[in-house]
Amino acid sequence: MSIAERHSETVWTGPLASGSGTITGRSGALGELPVTWASRTERSDGKTSPEELAAAAHSSCFSMALALTLGQHGSEPERLQVDATVTLDAVDGVPTIVSSALTVDATVPGLSAEQFASILDEAAALCPVSRLFAGAQITVESFFTPSA
Repeated sequence: MSIAERHSETVWTGPLASGSGTITGRSGALGELPVTWASRTERSDGKTSPEELAAAAHSSCFSMALALTLGQHGSEPERLQVDATVTLDAVDGVPTIVSSALTVDATVPGLSAEQFASILDEAAALCPVSRLFAGAQITVESFFTPSA
């Protein structure tokens, strides 16, 4: 039995270049998100893309994995900010998600930078979305601020 299943749906009309779609999540939290090929490859113009949604999934998942791992080491974060940049590029002429670059800005009391770096590695191995992207290049850059 799975831990969780979530569902979203996209309804697309028209051809790729001039068509458009609407993404709706079953939970209702997403609302209706417009998506177009242009929002994916040119300017977003207030519309989303699969890469933006993948970045949202990766940044939120990684922040949860890091909060969990820090807690397992007896350190609760004051603040974690995780930014994800998912890159779509041509590979052998085919659009491909090739990387997800994470930037972590963390304030955690009672840890050294070395301890934080070790915990960061554990979180990277734990994050389910990182494992989903296992074929892509995933980088993590962190800015750690110890607090008093």
